[in-house]
Amino acid sequence: MFAVYANAINPDDPLGGLVVGERPDPQVPEGWTTVTVKAASINHHDVWSLRGVGLREESLPMILGCDAAGLDEDGNEVIVHAVISDPSWSGDETLDPRRSLLSERFQGTFAEKVAVPRRNVVPKPAGLSMSEAACLPTAWLTAYRMLFTQADLNPGDTVLVQGAGGGVATAAIVLARAAGFRVFATSRDEAKRAQAVEIGAHEAFESGARLPQKVDAVIETVGAATWSHSIKSMRPGGTLVIAGATSGDAPKAAELTRIFFQQMRVHGSTMGTREELRRLAEFMAVSGTRPLIDSELAMHDAARGLQRVIEGDVFGKIVLTR
Repeated sequence: MFAVYANAINPDDPLGGLVVGERPDPQVPEGWTTVTVKAASINHHDVWSLRGVGLREESLPMILGCDAAGLDEDGNEVIVHAVISDPSWSGDETLDPRRSLLSERFQGTFAEKVAVPRRNVVPKPAGLSMSEAACLPTAWLTAYRMLFTQADLNPGDTVLVQGAGGGVATAAIVLARAAGFRVFATSRDEAKRAQAVEIGAHEAFESGARLPQKVDAVIETVGAATWSHSIKSMRPGGTLVIAGATSGDAPKAAELTRIFFQQMRVHGSTMGTREELRRLAEFMAVSGTRPLIDSELAMHDAARGLQRVIEGDVFGKIVLTR
């Protein structure tokens, strides 16, 4: 079958190990099924895999891709949940210490077909296109869990989203506005600040700028570069939810005194559950909210999409279609 896969790992030239070609049809263990992929979206995870982060050489060749929407074996339109938990695990699968993402230990979604556990197939609402649905399982699900499971927000509360333009940050801005929160966003880039306002932020500020008011929660994926600003921007008792550290995980000032004296909470968050993915898809369908799609490319052009992600020239998701 046609597939886009990593055949070698190269930290300095990630696309040097990328192959667009043919791979064997997926093996389907007991309790698993196949999904015929109609659309799949690119994540930074795919670039990290090509650099060897989270993907071991002994696992090569590995089909890339975490996110997909397509047809199950009965022809139903479905979304693929990317978190693969151990068969013996029950409860929140993001807490399973043996969990993995598609394209880490199991072949990914940039292919004609992908094999997944039957429990990882979620119905796609009719109101979402395949391309829109394919944006949800990683970045949008991460943002959904951060906002609605971890942040303890209520309609009318104020949330700060750091690093507008990133996949999770973009999703968080759109979802937060749709849920009735007051949304502040930051970015070093003037164009991305303008785009943040266009997609739902009430105001956008330069990174590190003083905000008009203290916020109830912060959505943090940048890490070291914005950590101090995030803590200083929160009201007493506020919540910082962190799901990434793209600028590093060792801030110069941890702000521990401010955190304990003002009784703030720091909540880690990773991906989301199957049930949260189902609720996210229904929320999108009912609210009319749609993922922001930067562009759609044929899956044969995956290298071009990955190069744009490497360069950072993306606002929203790049979707690969078949």
